[in-house]
Amino acid sequence: MALEFQPGKCLVIAEVAQAHDGSLGAAHAFIDTVARAGADAVKFQTHIAAAESSPAEPWRVKFSFQDETRFDYWRRMEFTEEQWAGLQKHATERGLLFLSSPFSIEAAEMLRRIGVPAWKVASGEIANRPLLDFLLSTRLPMLISTGMSPIKEIDGAVSLCREAGVPAAVMQCTSKYPCPPSQIGLNMLSYYRERYRLPVGLSDHSGSIYPSLAAAALGASVVEVHVTFSREAFGPDVKSSVIPLQLRRLVKGVRQITAMLAPVDKDAMARELGPTRELFTRSVIVLRDIPSGAIIERRDLGLRKPGTGIPAQEIDNIAGAYAMHDLPSGTFLTRTDFAWEKASAGGHRN
Repeated sequence: MALEFQPGKCLVIAEVAQAHDGSLGAAHAFIDTVARAGADAVKFQTHIAAAESSPAEPWRVKFSFQDETRFDYWRRMEFTEEQWAGLQKHATERGLLFLSSPFSIEAAEMLRRIGVPAWKVASGEIANRPLLDFLLSTRLPMLISTGMSPIKEIDGAVSLCREAGVPAAVMQCTSKYPCPPSQIGLNMLSYYRERYRLPVGLSDHSGSIYPSLAAAALGASVVEVHVTFSREAFGPDVKSSVIPLQLRRLVKGVRQITAMLAPVDKDAMARELGPTRELFTRSVIVLRDIPSGAIIERRDLGLRKPGTGIPAQEIDNIAGAYAMHDLPSGTFLTRTDFAWEKASAGGHRN
């Protein structure tokens, strides 16, 4: 399965990250959960502790009850290549794109052997030039997260993609867990789109579906949210994640929003709605008996449904014309009922 950025489409990525807590069974269960929700892709993170970390790495938040160091935690999050291949196969069988952010060249090499359709460059890796060079050498599309990066750093990553001729999307992200609404930064979507002339997206850590729905409404090509089985689950990202019910609502919302953004030709739509229009609009009618040859006065005319006759906006233009024949009260006027020249003698009315 290939990852493509298509006009009028918004890719929904469900980010598992380390929510599996090192359990292969839980990782597979997440794939089924994401597939049932209707998302387009499931994403993990591929960590090889010895290739990316050291025992000196500090905790962002000391949450683990069993890992003495952050290094120990990354090591517990590792799966073997065979296990990763099983996850990839499972995702593909469920109709999902299988993605995983590599945190070392060794992890990227393994993922390339397994088969991934694109790379998600994590916020902390955007300035990791050796890793970027390897990813670019594969020619696979890149999703560039910008969670901790200044513009200059993002410029550099985009330039590398352009020089390599690699398709890319720039994803607004704020590396706070959870991220408050005021720091989501939806304004950056239009900024990135204009600055880089590339597809843009949102990698959200708010723990709600609203930022992604808003991003879809602003024309994002991709949105990504963290997922958890339950608000009662264990892990550092639970507060920044959505539960399965929310994910289903997000997918449904994104699909409807992208459909709403499809261009509409108002004239063509008005023609299509012609029968409905006739039900809701009004036509010009005669309010009092008018004898043949008499002048039709404005006070003689009114408007009633349905709109199958002379349109309401022409009512004032009819006043002053002559009745071509007797017009009983309640008559829906047609254009043959009046003329601007007197056709026959008629009486005056009081």
